[in-house]
Amino acid sequence: MTRIRESIIVDAPVEDVWSVVSDPRNLPRWNKHIVAVYDVPDDGLKEGARYWTELGGAGVHFRVGAQVEELDPPRYSRIRLSGPIDADVQTWVHPAGRLRSRLEHQVDYHLHHTGPFDDLIGRALRVFGATTLLRRGIRAQKQQAERG
Repeated sequence: MTRIRESIIVDAPVEDVWSVVSDPRNLPRWNKHIVAVYDVPDDGLKEGARYWTELGGAGVHFRVGAQVEELDPPRYSRIRLSGPIDADVQTWVHPAGRLRSRLEHQVDYHLHHTGPFDDLIGRALRVFGATTLLRRGIRAQKQQAERG
């Protein structure tokens, strides 16, 4: 299991940051390799809710399942990912002064090495760096929350 962690200060209140990061439909805005998000509940995420993400690149597409394990709006969530990559994604949003927030993500992940997609994912993580991908994503979330 590999752990990566990133945090950033966002010039927006906790509730505004939460509304951005708690909506999985925003995922393609933060990561160009996420090409679609399916089956997000219309009434928002709740513990036990499930949805799917489709990742793609270099002509290869695959799905990753997501299940909400814990949810404490607007402060915390833990999402379990399953598929070629298994991961536990935790998100925290804390007040950081007047109208500012500290956004933090921790990802514990494990790659399966049972098929050709798994090798492709492993190579992509080595080339781009999982930390770099998380850093790009959290910066995109910051920009979206600050724009309103």
